[in-house]
Amino acid sequence: MIKVKTFGEPLQAFKTRRELDELDQRINDFIRENDVKNVLSVSDSPTTEGGSTIGLVRVLVYEE
Repeated sequence: MIKVKTFGEPLQAFKTRRELDELDQRINDFIRENDVKNVLSVSDSPTTEGGSTIGLVRVLVYEE
């Protein structure tokens, strides 16, 4: 069965690298804890406010 999981992460100026590393770790933990066998797609989309990027939505498509 194909499933989709969405993760969100707020971004703060000058802390983006750390926040992206934390998001990567959340995704990796999810894959490991849920025994995901096959990742079909991972995509990122920024969220904006007033022309500035304030967050990131990452979508994981996987098979159980």
